[in-house]
Amino acid sequence: METKLTRISELAKQRPKVKLQTLMHAIDEESLKASHLVLSADKATGVDAVTKAEYGENLQENITDLLGRMKRQAYKPQAVKRVYIPKGDGKKRPLGIPAYEDKLVQKAINEILTVIYEPEFLDCSYGFRPGRSCHDALKEVGKILETKNISYVVDADIKGFFDNVDHKWMMKFLQERIQDINLLRLIQRFLKAGIMEQGKRWDTEIGTPQGGIISPTLANVYLHYVLDLWVTVKIARESRGVVSVIRYADDFICFFQYQDDAEAFYEKLIERLGKFNLEIAEEKNENH
Repeated sequence: METKLTRISELAKQRPKVKLQTLMHAIDEESLKASHLVLSADKATGVDAVTKAEYGENLQENITDLLGRMKRQAYKPQAVKRVYIPKGDGKKRPLGIPAYEDKLVQKAINEILTVIYEPEFLDCSYGFRPGRSCHDALKEVGKILETKNISYVVDADIKGFFDNVDHKWMMKFLQERIQDINLLRLIQRFLKAGIMEQGKRWDTEIGTPQGGIISPTLANVYLHYVLDLWVTVKIARESRGVVSVIRYADDFICFFQYQDDAEAFYEKLIERLGKFNLEIAEEKNENH
């Protein structure tokens, strides 16, 4: 698998403007077994109620069957089991738990997406990326405040981001780099897999469930186009002073030298997010 991923990685770096084809071959017996090895054994089970240990009892047979269904286009991800976990503010955050087999496939997809998009993502993006942490983001915030001529900060959070990702835009963004129809179809099937909550199944026409292995990477792809490139290229060009941005998942802080640039940005941000059916969480938004 490493060899296949390395080839995809090299191709992605060598041809940053070319749409990549024939990526699905990287999801094979070796990659699925590797996914099985690294997945945690003590995680909650999905709608299938299958544990890692149970799946591993007949690992070869299960993976052979899974690959056969994938090749025939007969594999369809199961609905994600929704549970709620408490947040610090007393509210609860929805979390999606995929079926075990779907976790294996998501892990293999995520490996492909990571080698394609890591060279693409900007330095301002810190969430759910290899070798980058929340602490690194905080250090960079401090560095910007210390070394750049910054007087105004816009600290914003997107309201229910993971629940409101627009699937059509998501697929358009992926098609900027990926032309493998089978991989795109598979990702779309995960987006449309549905949610199972208290015995009832709900369609998922929008959103990507928090808890899914590919969800953070898909979120980074989405916000790379919606926010990162927009701020670092368009907003920076339109502003008369210094502009910087730091993003961790769907939380981001924008830094400005001048008040009028910060205020103009905030108005443009509302419009920009609205284009992609997103909005600012007003209770979290702060301008300093």
